[in-house]
Amino acid sequence: MTFKKFIYDTYCYWPSNPKKIIEFIGGSYLATNPDITYKRFIESLINKNYAVHAYKYIPQFDHQELSIKAWKNFKRCKKFLLKRLNQDISTLRIGHSLGCKLHLIAPDGGRNCERFISISFNNFSANNSIPLLKKISKNLDFNSEFSPSPKKTFDLIKQTYIQNNNLLIKFDSDNLDQTESLLTCLKKRSNDNSNGIIIKGSHALIASAGLREQFLGEWADDNFKKNTIIKISKIIDELN
Repeated sequence: MTFKKFIYDTYCYWPSNPKKIIEFIGGSYLATNPDITYKRFIESLINKNYAVHAYKYIPQFDHQELSIKAWKNFKRCKKFLLKRLNQDISTLRIGHSLGCKLHLIAPDGGRNCERFISISFNNFSANNSIPLLKKISKNLDFNSEFSPSPKKTFDLIKQTYIQNNNLLIKFDSDNLDQTESLLTCLKKRSNDNSNGIIIKGSHALIASAGLREQFLGEWADDNFKKNTIIKISKIIDELN
């Protein structure tokens, strides 16, 4: 039986005796309700006996602030869980889209996890991420950008990110993905052990609540999406 609790802006799913903790950050807007938008992905990890901490956030331009808040809240959730378990267990970090960036620029540089899994990494500028912003910026003669900017993000990863064990997952039909640029950046660090894999699918594939199956029955479900999510959770589990 899995115990569910919402604390520190985080949805916590705790099996009775989890083998590890997964700290998950979803993509922009999808992460406003990760308990719904990533329901299937979270359930697939719980079924592998992981405790899952899924962070809830509202998108903003200051990504560094979002990253620090998530990192602090994950620490609080882990402390709460370990007290409940009365034992220490290790942590994995998983990000989807913008969530990858937020993990990569965390204050500890990935030091306090044993591995990071990036799914559909995205590091676009604000103008490319927000369709109307470029037009508004031009008309009003002002410049607005995420903090850190795309270039600064890669600089920070090269300079401060110390986790060498990284798995980067890219979907073959994902026009928003920048995984190859991230892998190139990570490989410039000494002793890097990062690897990448390509899976059939599109950018938002792991964002699935299974609503069609719930309301219309199993016949209406997207079996490709469902099976791919199970495949990804299996890949993650076999790393450990």
